[in-house]
Amino acid sequence: MYLDRCKRRLKSSSAVNPAVISPQDPTLLIGSSLVATCTVSPDFPLRAEDLYWTLNGRRLPAASYTALGPSTLSVALARLNGSRQQSGDNLVCHSRDGGILAGSCLYVGRTTEKPVNISCWSKNMKDLTCKWAPGTEGETFLHTNYTLKYKRRWYGQDNTCHEYHTAGTYSCHIPEDLALFTPYEIWVEASNRLGVAVSDVVMLDILDVVTTDPPSDVHVSRVGDLEDQLSVRWSSPPALKDFLFQAKYQIQYRVEDSSEWKVVDDVGNQTSCRLAGLRPGTVYFVQVRCNPFSIYGSKKAGIWSDWSNPTAASTPRSERVAGGCDPKGGEQNTTLRRELKQFFGWVKKHAYGCSNLGIKLYDQWRVWLQKSHKTRNQVGKEPFALLLPGWAGPGGAAG
Repeated sequence: MYLDRCKRRLKSSSAVNPAVISPQDPTLLIGSSLVATCTVSPDFPLRAEDLYWTLNGRRLPAASYTALGPSTLSVALARLNGSRQQSGDNLVCHSRDGGILAGSCLYVGRTTEKPVNISCWSKNMKDLTCKWAPGTEGETFLHTNYTLKYKRRWYGQDNTCHEYHTAGTYSCHIPEDLALFTPYEIWVEASNRLGVAVSDVVMLDILDVVTTDPPSDVHVSRVGDLEDQLSVRWSSPPALKDFLFQAKYQIQYRVEDSSEWKVVDDVGNQTSCRLAGLRPGTVYFVQVRCNPFSIYGSKKAGIWSDWSNPTAASTPRSERVAGGCDPKGGEQNTTLRRELKQFFGWVKKHAYGCSNLGIKLYDQWRVWLQKSHKTRNQVGKEPFALLLPGWAGPGGAAG
């Protein structure tokens, strides 16, 4: 295909080539030298001094020419760089009036490297997609063909993947169902005009590389009037409900005016979560993703799904009243505020994420705190332990 493109460019200005270039369409390593000759057909009254050369449209200096006969002109090219296009560089022999007499496609580059970093995943155990990297040396300057092959380990014939570029430039998709409980060998062959390189073989079991759709029906809502919490609920991916598997989830959330996501890792296999310690009166965006594991007893974790689409909700605004003071508070209120601040920090730390530890106690604290803003004059009178039963302070013993 690429050779044909080069030929079409060279023949675009002339239906018949009245001369011949040798060598024709050579393939060379970067840094190589080349001497090419242009010999005019006896049917055309042209002499060597009537000819000149161009490379990719740029006229080559006459100092590089040598007349090898009455109708033959050579050109010497030294220390060639990589081809400007993978379809080949155009070396053209012209007549004095600019007419194209003959052309040759030069392919200058590096040998291909073996592909690396092969990774694969199966969407709901119904197919297999693999991707890879082309190698560490970078551009070869030559068109490279990649072929992904696979077979059952120990037996079976080689199979070739046909649906390329489905998950990026270096990827291929195998749409048909593959055998379960069977290890597969997978490798990638890379070839260009200078040779072939084969990747290391990767062995995998489909059950060990399963991924699925993101969790569906993600809902985010307020937790009553608690100004620093949101409740997140979702449904398990429907495609895997018929299989024997467990799932673990992750949540990430961010405030509306920030691009930084915070990740909650301790969700486990539950399908709900309470986010605590949030900013009052703030819009949050929340996403959830799923990792299936222990499918049919597989000991390996699956692969994380994509994140669900962002779902937005806002925390209630704070009901604190600006200004005002308690003229009778004095030293007692100062001590109590210090204890409240200490307690708030302790509970916020232990109620972070989706852990059940401290959530109930945290709710009691937040309800009490909101009420206390409405009845500030009673803060110094009511015993702290009665308002928060079961808690005797950080490091204390619960009654």
